[in-house]
Amino acid sequence: MTVILRPPRAARVLVSLLLCGGLAWSATGSAQSPATREMTQSVRRTLERLRYYGVFDFMAIGVDRGKVTLAGYAYNGHLNTAAQAAVRRAAGEVDIANKLEVLPASANDDRIRWATFYRIYTDDFLSRYAPGGAFGARRELAEMRRFPGMQPFEVYPIHIIVKNGRTTLFGVVDNAADRQIAEVRAREVSGVFAVNNELEISRP
Repeated sequence: MTVILRPPRAARVLVSLLLCGGLAWSATGSAQSPATREMTQSVRRTLERLRYYGVFDFMAIGVDRGKVTLAGYAYNGHLNTAAQAAVRRAAGEVDIANKLEVLPASANDDRIRWATFYRIYTDDFLSRYAPGGAFGARRELAEMRRFPGMQPFEVYPIHIIVKNGRTTLFGVVDNAADRQIAEVRAREVSGVFAVNNELEISRP
């Protein structure tokens, strides 16, 4: 069973947002045992509460025969360590395959992250995905200037992963138009080598 972690609000309002308020997830396979389902839900709920899971991170979990696999991207090493500890708290002494990739430190990648964040979450059509709307996104940018090296930890449904000048968008949006607009905004950022759009469209 594979679960894609998305922020909390999306779990409650998936119709309108993706990774909005917590961890959103998608499961594959229909023959999971009750124990597997219970473990998956327990791990998911615990990971949703991680303080280090932000808009520049993306996580997914897989549970198979009592083994938990963590995958995705971490903006810094704190999330990697915290996620593994959270799985231990939720599932006990299980085998954990930690495949979270800690993204390399890069001033240029940080510039791209924040420029993409600004363009997406202050866009006239996409700002509704930001807690506090465009004003909230601008406030986060102002905070970043005061505290460099941080990232927004609110429930943003569009996750922005940048590695070596290449951007990948993960998460869930309402419709195909929003998906396309988000990609266009990401491509407008100067210095980006490529944009990979992995955004999903929420089901009614």
